[in-house]
Amino acid sequence: MSQQSEEQLVQAIPYAELSPLQQKQRLKEVALVFLKLGTIAFGGPAAHVGMINLEVVKRRQWLSEEKLLDLLGVTNLIPGPNSTELAIHIGYERGGWRGLIIAGSCFILPAMLIVWTLAAIYVRYQKLPELEWVLYGIKPVIIAIVIQALWQLSKKAIKDIPTIVVGVGVIAAFFLGINEILLLLLAGLGVMLVNLRRSRNGIAGVWLLPISGVLAVGTPIAPPANWLNVFLFFLKTGSVLYGSGYVLLAFLQRDLVERNQWLTSQQLLDAIAIGQFTPGPVFTTATFIGYLLAGNAGAIAGTIGIFLPAFVLVAIINPWVPKLRQSIWVSSALDGINAASLGLMAAVTYTLGQAALVDLLTVVLALISAIVVFRFKVNSAWLVLAGGIVGLVALVI
Repeated sequence: MSQQSEEQLVQAIPYAELSPLQQKQRLKEVALVFLKLGTIAFGGPAAHVGMINLEVVKRRQWLSEEKLLDLLGVTNLIPGPNSTELAIHIGYERGGWRGLIIAGSCFILPAMLIVWTLAAIYVRYQKLPELEWVLYGIKPVIIAIVIQALWQLSKKAIKDIPTIVVGVGVIAAFFLGINEILLLLLAGLGVMLVNLRRSRNGIAGVWLLPISGVLAVGTPIAPPANWLNVFLFFLKTGSVLYGSGYVLLAFLQRDLVERNQWLTSQQLLDAIAIGQFTPGPVFTTATFIGYLLAGNAGAIAGTIGIFLPAFVLVAIINPWVPKLRQSIWVSSALDGINAASLGLMAAVTYTLGQAALVDLLTVVLALISAIVVFRFKVNSAWLVLAGGIVGLVALVI
């Protein structure tokens, strides 16, 4: 047996059945992969999913595309940052509860450290560093990576006419301003009801419902902005918040600016900008805000608070994913949710494209990146690095 075949067999063995040395090696591999992804994952959740698909499914074959879509569909039904929860799910699949902690922490850590550093600079100089040239070159590359992920995932998510209708309908509804969670739930329910006509099997699973309306309870008196209250505030936020960084902006504007008056609107906008500018989860905005409010302790407290619910929810839900697939009802619902998730990714990609493709150079860079991504198996890290260099050269000349 060749060394490559032996390595593939080891990769397929469940974590619990590995020797202690093999378990340690697998956890190390999980750590390195998600440290890299956390360092280069620019562009928001849609781009993160694209990079995870390239690294985990295509290059390393840790999961099938069907499994990745199932995990993505489940993350869309629970509060918290979807791409981070996807990383946590994959860590759990590869290395149990240790892999869960390692994958999530390594994906978050690079962004946290970068945002923490920028927050310290911001507090000292009261302005953001001028790094637009980095994003100028990186954004077109990200668009190509996302498009490639959409193409690959669509082969598995678009199974029949109902899923086609759902995918197209979600794209249209997204641009009409309809809530994303409502779209996901309606898509899952719609495909499930259609497929019920094809089967008489009963329900043999559980259904997940959003809980944000139940848990979002405000505090009537503004507490002092110390590290403990920063932690408690972001713990609540991470437990109930669905949606993108723009939804986070509205949530924080209401609580931090209007009610608690911990920040000004400009400080909040700067915090959101930093979260979107840096790689990794946009929710590391909490690191920035925590530092502004309570220094180094606040940065740590804010980060732990907003991400802790994701670890807990994934640990609870992940073991149910295969059982959910065994039920014809829930399986059909997940098919609808997967198609809807793909539609949401497509809509977000269009929005990102408008911001990224601003002139002839960025259009050409996106086209070249797309050719490279589709034609050759190139590590996305090199593409992101190349995009940054192109941006730097464009600035110089």
